[in-house]
Amino acid sequence: MWQFFRKKELPNTAPVFLTNTLSGKREAFSSQKTGIVTMYSCGPTVYDRAHIGNLRAYVFSDVLARTLATAGNNVRRVINITDVGHLVGDAEEGEDKMAVTATREKLRPEEIANRYASLFIEDIAKLNLDTKSILFPKATEYVEEQIEMIKTLEEKGHTYRIKDGLYFDVSTFPNYGKLGGVPEEIVKNGSADTLVERAGLAVRGRIKENKDKRNPADFALWRRARPGDLQQWNSPWGFGNPGWHIECSAMAKALLGETVDVHTGGMDHISVHHNNEIAQSECVNGRSLTRYWVHGAFLTISGDKISKSLKNDIYLSDIEERGIHPLALRYLFLQASYRTPLSFSFESLEASNEALLRLWKACEEVGTDAKGIAEPSEASRRIVAIARDDLSTPQAIAYLWECVKDDVLTAREAWGVVSAIEPILGLKLTDPPVRSRPYALHELPEDVRALVEERNAARKARNYLDSDRLRIHLEDRGYRVEDGPSGTLLSPR
Repeated sequence: MWQFFRKKELPNTAPVFLTNTLSGKREAFSSQKTGIVTMYSCGPTVYDRAHIGNLRAYVFSDVLARTLATAGNNVRRVINITDVGHLVGDAEEGEDKMAVTATREKLRPEEIANRYASLFIEDIAKLNLDTKSILFPKATEYVEEQIEMIKTLEEKGHTYRIKDGLYFDVSTFPNYGKLGGVPEEIVKNGSADTLVERAGLAVRGRIKENKDKRNPADFALWRRARPGDLQQWNSPWGFGNPGWHIECSAMAKALLGETVDVHTGGMDHISVHHNNEIAQSECVNGRSLTRYWVHGAFLTISGDKISKSLKNDIYLSDIEERGIHPLALRYLFLQASYRTPLSFSFESLEASNEALLRLWKACEEVGTDAKGIAEPSEASRRIVAIARDDLSTPQAIAYLWECVKDDVLTAREAWGVVSAIEPILGLKLTDPPVRSRPYALHELPEDVRALVEERNAARKARNYLDSDRLRIHLEDRGYRVEDGPSGTLLSPR
């Protein structure tokens, strides 16, 4: 049974606009069925932990789902788990990542998949994704559906066999490469003479040469079993395993239908994986795979994409070990457009953590003053409209700061702004997980109270050297130290 990402009523009728990779234009969103949105996101290959570069894609897709939900839709979400068939590179060549890890750790591939799939779901839950409203199908659970789709492609004349398996012939799909980055004059010319050129443009730098293939962009639908393969199934083409791309087409169709409203993924998926999905799905179904393709940009470190191969991968656990709240990473992600590469550093993350703690405190104060009563206003309508304009979270956060500090708004109106934008941002602004208001003196341990009283006495005596020494001592104990009208104020860091 589906557990819908439930819609939330907001005082706003502004339309949702998205940049559709297929058209390259900003378009108003509308779903196939009023009030229901189907959404598919390319998920992780679970041979290892997902690093924070991977996690950015799921925060972006979560904001998209939340935005569509607050616009009055029930969002049916699928994030696939690739637990078979993804080799090193898009060419379906080289070492199988699942097999490499299973051999190294002396475990079965399914044990590896279960371990890292669980860790992935735990990580995204810490980033405030509602994992109960998402389906996480595994590729190994849909091998029969993949085989049936491949059989249909073969019956329709879209395939050919070579020594290592069955391949899709891109020359049988005149629109191959239509998803992003292909010059318009080539797309318009559907003759076979330009298909090789088109394919070359679409996959340049991504696919190694296989001389047995008819076209450079042809891709494996079924790979024949190799000696030592740990995962293989019987099929009309012999024992082996499905190619990487077919799993998404099969699972999207089985769980969401032949045409999906929204398909998301990283920009690195555009040229190969998503063009291959389009080709095989549309040849089988005779209709468009996806109405809106929405892609997120990379997270980078010193200009390089975060990648295990570059050995610059950082994990959510690394962030937690530094005492930084996981939602600080979400806040960092939301400070840039999802379509813009974002440079990561621990300095920028710590600044985001500091900003989020201050925002939680400001929102808590507004909520207290408003007694929890949210009053709709032009400001609350405006902030939602900002967020619905192609997920403009940086602008929405900037406007939120203005509103919680604005003396023009009443406390209830300001709380209305917070209540309106929280369902989209997902930062727990209405119920902060970290206490931000200062401790009352009686709430502190006895030895800490003594330090506070000693510091207050030092400040009163203008003994700033002792005051600073005691402040550092209190900070080392894990407190945030501020000076208020009544003396030293301590709050959680």
